[in-house]
Amino acid sequence: MTDVKEERCGARRPVVGIIGNSYLLNDHYPVHSGGTMNSAAVAEVAGCLPLIIPSDPRFVCVKELLDLCDGFLLTGGRPNIHPSEYGEEETPAHGTFDRCRDAITLPLVRACVERGQPFMGICRGFQEVNVALGGTLHPEIRDLPGRMNHRMPPDGTLEEQFALRHKVTFTEGGPFHRLLGAREVMTNTLHGQGIARPAPRIVIDGYAPDGTPEAIYVKDAPGFTLSVQWHPEWNAANDPVSRPLFQAFGTAAAEWAARRAPAVRRSA
Repeated sequence: MTDVKEERCGARRPVVGIIGNSYLLNDHYPVHSGGTMNSAAVAEVAGCLPLIIPSDPRFVCVKELLDLCDGFLLTGGRPNIHPSEYGEEETPAHGTFDRCRDAITLPLVRACVERGQPFMGICRGFQEVNVALGGTLHPEIRDLPGRMNHRMPPDGTLEEQFALRHKVTFTEGGPFHRLLGAREVMTNTLHGQGIARPAPRIVIDGYAPDGTPEAIYVKDAPGFTLSVQWHPEWNAANDPVSRPLFQAFGTAAAEWAARRAPAVRRSA
């Protein structure tokens, strides 16, 4: 373990900002956090330095984050995007919200797309990419005719909750097919909402058997934008689907870091 730590500290790794979530510890103490699995996937599979971001505009601004980080992991989270962000009224079906995270992630996605700065969206983060670029969401997938229940099982161990539950089928020759080397893969599923209308630049590259969008990218974006509705951070080092996703994301972050390094040196 000591040798691994020393090796990691020997050279600057690309910095990946992990979008944190807000919650109350013991029902009263406010906390910003990021799941350990996200940090492990970024550090051990993507080969980057994980940096948890307090997603609250009182503490950080998008420009600072763009200058600080080489890529961003838009994580899952229990609160949903407020429907006003895609032109709809709030209803009980929309669940709870995190307006502070909305205020950071939605402009962050738009800026990254414009700059070519890499990001990967997971679950809520997948939905944020669609909303940021002008798409809409279904408040509750399981209420739609013919759809399965995509939510996390309420009981069981982590292994049971994150178990592979359905296939995702990718477009023939699309970026996910090329990256993963298969048109069909098995994934977990732990979400209640999903894409209703894709944004104009969003390409849906993978679907669940019930037609739910599961894999997207941004058309003609100059950087890495692959995003998924499932949770690839689970068992990322060993899973044959998760590992190449995080490796490709890490490569994109490293390439961004290398391109901006001369500018950083000049400004210093």
